[in-house]
Amino acid sequence: MRGLSFLGAFRFSGRTDRLCPITETGFAMIVAYRSSGDRLVRMDLTQEHLRDALWIDLEAPTVAEEDAVEAVLGIDIPTREDMQEIEVSSRIYREGGVLFLTAQIVATVEARETEIGPLTFVVCPNRLVTLHYHHPGSIGYFADWAARHDTRLVSGIDALLGLLDAAVDRLADILEGEARKLDILSKAVFAAHRPAGKTETLAAVLQRIGRAEEVNAKVAESLNTILRVVGYLSVSSPSADGVNLTEAERPMALTLLQDIRSLTEVAMTQSSKVRFLLDATLGVINIRQSDVIKIFSVVAFVFLPPTLIASIYGMNFDVMPELDWTWGYPMALGMMVVSALVPYLFFRWKKWL
Repeated sequence: MRGLSFLGAFRFSGRTDRLCPITETGFAMIVAYRSSGDRLVRMDLTQEHLRDALWIDLEAPTVAEEDAVEAVLGIDIPTREDMQEIEVSSRIYREGGVLFLTAQIVATVEARETEIGPLTFVVCPNRLVTLHYHHPGSIGYFADWAARHDTRLVSGIDALLGLLDAAVDRLADILEGEARKLDILSKAVFAAHRPAGKTETLAAVLQRIGRAEEVNAKVAESLNTILRVVGYLSVSSPSADGVNLTEAERPMALTLLQDIRSLTEVAMTQSSKVRFLLDATLGVINIRQSDVIKIFSVVAFVFLPPTLIASIYGMNFDVMPELDWTWGYPMALGMMVVSALVPYLFFRWKKWL
């Protein structure tokens, strides 16, 4: 069961205050919440009016669902292509007294995989609409937490700040988990008694380092986009006909800014550690490869003098007195052994082996 339970898809029924279920396949999700006694309550859209919602969450909505919400709220919901624009002016803007804010939010697909995607916040004076095409766990976490704890949720800004705080908490958890994994990686790379020649183990370490860098980059990107959103809310000039931070909400926004900046520093530190571990792992691999080449070089050098002696006595000359000696053959064998043993002992003495 996912954090936000599945409502099913809805089709605009011709009225601006009700949505009705549809039965086609490929359903998306529309989930609405209202504030009741300082708690967030999940709405039954088959019985309640969507216009009474404080927070409407759209996950991968269909065109019909977008049209229905637009008709009820009287706003234009950004398309998926609009959400993927990278210009700041396309991600943060005010239109008709409504704030449109888009941030990149990390979502955990599986236990070992993460993805990042845009999440758009449409902030109206009395409600919040969230639009996304992936499933961030922070959305379900915030909905569950607000349903079990008394909290001040009376406007769209209140819901927005709560969601952003949940997203930042989730990013902090990811960074903490990655920090522990980096410590384990560091021990694997710098193990004092690693078996020689286990290059396949270091190859697995390289894969883990690559994944750590990927996760850290996604977290850093998400933090930067959330920082821009909260920074805009904190410094934007008050608008008479629009959404503005109240004096009660401003301290929470400033605290959120401090948390984001501290996490950004942590992400930068971990990025530097990942690069260090990558360089160290490549260095260990190079050392092992050098050790293998050194062994082959020593073996070739040790057997070079015996090969020279054997080549000399393999020549077909008529005058070679040693060939007629009784001890000529043992002498040649002894010279080969001595010529091989002397270089070997020399290398051991120099600690090259």
